[in-house]
Amino acid sequence: MKKRSADEGVPESDCVEDAPHPRHNHLLFGHGAAEQELLGAYRAGRLQQAWIIGGEEGVGKATLAWRFARFIFANPRHDSPAVAQARDLSVSPDHPAAHRIDSMSLGDLALLRREWNEKTKKHFTEIRMDDVRHALEMFHHAAGEGGWRICIVDCAEDLNRSGANALLKVMEEPPPRSLFLIVSHRPARILPTIRSRARMLQLNPLSENEVSQAVMALGEPWSSLGPEVEAAARRAGGSVRQALRFLDRDRMELGESVEGLLARLPQVDWQGVHRLGDRIAGSAAVDDFESVITALFDWLNAQVRAGAAAGERAGRLAPYAEVWEKVADAVREAEALNLDKRPLVLSIFADLASAVRAARS
Repeated sequence: MKKRSADEGVPESDCVEDAPHPRHNHLLFGHGAAEQELLGAYRAGRLQQAWIIGGEEGVGKATLAWRFARFIFANPRHDSPAVAQARDLSVSPDHPAAHRIDSMSLGDLALLRREWNEKTKKHFTEIRMDDVRHALEMFHHAAGEGGWRICIVDCAEDLNRSGANALLKVMEEPPPRSLFLIVSHRPARILPTIRSRARMLQLNPLSENEVSQAVMALGEPWSSLGPEVEAAARRAGGSVRQALRFLDRDRMELGESVEGLLARLPQVDWQGVHRLGDRIAGSAAVDDFESVITALFDWLNAQVRAGAAAGERAGRLAPYAEVWEKVADAVREAEALNLDKRPLVLSIFADLASAVRAARS
């Protein structure tokens, strides 16, 4: 189960399971250059009103977005002595702005994320237009103390078309001292009209040592695992989120099972796929289903990256992009309509096998 928000009493969709929410994380590992780029732009008074913070899942994008928002609310004047002397974007956890962000009690801070559906007791599968309009209502009123209004989107891929257009409408004519920090795992999929109004800040995967440090900094139970954390970091591909998955033994076994099935493509081990479908079926297996889908998208992303690095033609990589869209649509429909996950898994592996054959032909 995901961590529950103290103010809402429900799981938070933008939080790694059982880990602190990024707004509570005051440490940032491995992204000093990106941090200095944000600090330099703010200090010079040339801060773009929208930033897309891109990168793989689990590398610290949301942590950086919250860290920057905290810094601005703590230092609302870009030309203040404190900003001139700042070496990074750190703010003391005891600062009033930090306390108010932790408790989500800042009226000039909006968070766009998938909201909780009280009827289904699950999160909505998308960030809807009504969510955007409600969250961004603050941009139509006078700002409070400090004058800044900041919106964090976590993440852009969860915006449906209407929600993205509603966000764009506010971004087109924002009031002064407005800032949009848009977290994105796949920036190329963001609406071009939104991308054109934002500055891109791409974060690289973390080193193994940085992953280990970030996991250990989360505290118990991870800080006491020692060698297990180092082993997970080696397999994590620069992602803290992946390392945490590897530290969950049940999840690790599930991930290895999925990896084994994917490694055989375009041949499909249908018995193995059926076993996988049985495991993730039912309302009690929501977390397992999310882990499987994440593993599938990670695999697709790895195929595209490997092909691009090898100089493959775009046409050879197109089948992976097409199946990505098809799988994403099918998953959203299954979650929205609460459909049986077994036939979905069978269909996904059939589509993946076809994509691999097409890419290799």
